[in-house]
Amino acid sequence: MKVGIINITGYAGSELARIIAQHPEVELVAATGRSAAGQHISEVFPHLNSLDLTLTENLDSDVDIVFSALPHKASAEALLPYIDSGLKVIDISADFRLKDPEVYKQWYQTVHPKPELLKDAVYGLPELHRAKIIDCNIIANPGCYPTSAILGLAPAINSNMIKNDVIVDSKSGVSGAGRGLSLTTHYSEINENVHAYALGGHRHQPEISQELSLLNGEEIQVTFTPHLIPMTRGILSTCYAMLSDEMTDNDMDNIVAVYQDFYSNKPFVDVTTQAPQTKHTLGNNKCLVYPVVNKTTRRLTVISCLDNLVKGAAGAAVQNMNLMCGLPEDMALTGLAVYP
Repeated sequence: MKVGIINITGYAGSELARIIAQHPEVELVAATGRSAAGQHISEVFPHLNSLDLTLTENLDSDVDIVFSALPHKASAEALLPYIDSGLKVIDISADFRLKDPEVYKQWYQTVHPKPELLKDAVYGLPELHRAKIIDCNIIANPGCYPTSAILGLAPAINSNMIKNDVIVDSKSGVSGAGRGLSLTTHYSEINENVHAYALGGHRHQPEISQELSLLNGEEIQVTFTPHLIPMTRGILSTCYAMLSDEMTDNDMDNIVAVYQDFYSNKPFVDVTTQAPQTKHTLGNNKCLVYPVVNKTTRRLTVISCLDNLVKGAAGAAVQNMNLMCGLPEDMALTGLAVYP
């Protein structure tokens, strides 16, 4: 199967190329690089030297599936010709994640170039939407923060164990901000420093709320606070929710079993026996989830960890591709984490 990547020169695009290079059923035959057009991939990323690939301004080869790692709006615009031609596409940006075009406009300050397609796109979180992913042509790859939050809270919401008001406190490595230069990610600013940002509202908040509300059948209120920490990769989310009034002591004792049952056939989510750390997911496609209940306060706390560039981006994209194309879901994604 032949694939193309639009904008391979970002962190998500290059990570996607790294994973695809190890995929036994896929050949990367074309990739765009905007300012790097005309260069061999090894001139931009020496670690991808094994790929015999020259970057172009546009995908110049016939492909079976297209990935886009462009920023929002530009991504949808670039994918429209491939969607119109009937190709399968996977968008790593936010352009197809939100179902309501007005909500998209509110949070991304732009009008969607083709809002009628939003109803056809499937939110690419296999742990919730595997059947729909298998039968669709447009995948909205989830955001990295939402993946950690949704996977952390989904079993409790699905089982009506918590009230409809949750708090998500997330910390991310600097690669989540992309390769673009900014003062915020300057070494002297981020080193030996941690700071919260987007306190007035982060673009991933409506995405988290949308998916949790769909699972619950009622609107879930989400308070989401992201933090930037001085490391390259990784997300650690701590999710808080009050237990429902119907929860008994026996229910609280069985919450780990509820989580294990929910993820029993989900190969990339592990329910752990101790609080996971970001290094436990470095470089692999796992999300590690650890639920614990405080009976005194009747509060559920869930720790959720993943690599923002793998399960939070490129790895999830390949997982979705595998399902869309009838391949084993875990193909090219079974590597263990790099530790320490």
